[in-house]
Amino acid sequence: MIKRQGSGTGMFVRMLMRAALVQPGRAASALMAVVVAATVATAMMTLYMDVQAKLRKEFRNYGANIVVVAPEGKPLPADALTNVERVLGGKGIAVPFAYAVARTKEGAPIVVAGTDFERVRKLNSWWAVSSAEYQVPGSGNKPVEALVGVKALQAVGGGSFKLDFDGREQQFATSGMLRTGAAEDSRVYLDLGEFEKWTGVHASSIEIGASGSTAEIDATLRSLSSSLPGSEVRAVRQIVEGEARVLGKTRAALLAAIAIIIVTAILCVLATLTTWVLDRRRDFAIMKALGASEKLINGFFAAEAALLGAAGAVAGFAIGIGVATWIGHANFHAAVQPRWSVFPAVLAGSVAVALLSAVLPISMLRRVQPATILRGE
Repeated sequence: MIKRQGSGTGMFVRMLMRAALVQPGRAASALMAVVVAATVATAMMTLYMDVQAKLRKEFRNYGANIVVVAPEGKPLPADALTNVERVLGGKGIAVPFAYAVARTKEGAPIVVAGTDFERVRKLNSWWAVSSAEYQVPGSGNKPVEALVGVKALQAVGGGSFKLDFDGREQQFATSGMLRTGAAEDSRVYLDLGEFEKWTGVHASSIEIGASGSTAEIDATLRSLSSSLPGSEVRAVRQIVEGEARVLGKTRAALLAAIAIIIVTAILCVLATLTTWVLDRRRDFAIMKALGASEKLINGFFAAEAALLGAAGAVAGFAIGIGVATWIGHANFHAAVQPRWSVFPAVLAGSVAVALLSAVLPISMLRRVQPATILRGE
């Protein structure tokens, strides 16, 4: 009888090392199924993570996903922008805006906005501007340069024009024409410093392009609300929900594909391991006849399956990274970065697939009767 721990462990290790050499064809067949599953899973998860990062970057180009608004008729606190940037911690861009209603020389009302053009360029990169120069601050008697919306241009006449706010007339020069297809087309945009000097009106809103998942953006909303009491902090739901919807559908497609792959891999490995057990019944019968316990035999077979899964994961991960890179270049014309964080999931999944596939063969091992098998029955 096998009683000593050292003896049992030695036999376990020797048979485990020899298992793949006894029937290399069976081992290669099972290994190939795991490799294919690990390859496809690695490629899809790598592509998903890369596409997710690129989609979030693209959604940021659509503008703000959070807006901070002061109470009606009041400006934001002087330190509001500083507090917003502290909450963002570098994960986003914040742009202050101030608004006033001025009048043209014909007396027609027109909305004038003051902002930081450098920040606007980063937040609203989708704005179509006729000139690359967003602003050149005026000085002395020179007219203040303004970015004029395509509809507002018709009202002010273009070129050089004058606007009046509360009896204070100011000369402006058109530095560029803005076209967005939205409310911005009807506004005149000035540098925030020049705007405040002319109107005396300070920023009343901050538009924020925050980076991160939907949960992270919700956390940012809560932090901003506590940092800016009295101000209204709200999400631009079209942007946030649109991003969540696109990423959610992509994630659902990924999970469905991986589920199909896993089921297919389990069936392939199950068929191979079952045949493997049937072909090696005599070996296991001899082990039982020599006194090997059910626990040892089951552990031996589970270890074989786990080793098979681990080997398949390593090979599949390496191949999957190559496949993801090729797909990125061939279909998206963009580089796909290897995601090493995917490997633990692929390794755990491959080992789990192999062990799940071994459940039925292990139950068959328990029914092996040494006397019957060794008599050739």
